[in-house]
Amino acid sequence: MCRLRHPPLLDAAHIPPDRDERGRPEVPNGLSLCKIHHSAYDVGILGVDPDYRIHLREDVLEEADGPMLQHGLQAIHGHALTVPRSPRKRPNREYLAERFEAFRAA
Repeated sequence: MCRLRHPPLLDAAHIPPDRDERGRPEVPNGLSLCKIHHSAYDVGILGVDPDYRIHLREDVLEEADGPMLQHGLQAIHGHALTVPRSPRKRPNREYLAERFEAFRAA
């Protein structure tokens, strides 16, 4: 999402969370996110649709709170994730669809 290339600043975020029986630490159940995007994903501020597009909650898009919000979150709304070339290494679209529906319903 944020295009960081510094592994110490990246987290492995689960799509179905750990508490879900499908929340295993496997590549198709993961997104490589910086700590800010990981937190935003976990609390439902940010969602990813099954076509790998990034979405933000409407209230966050309308908020004015400085450069981190503007450049770190609002600017990525509508952008596509960069995904691996190998389909086996990409996030599972079914998992993303389910999680995205929960994001939209909140």
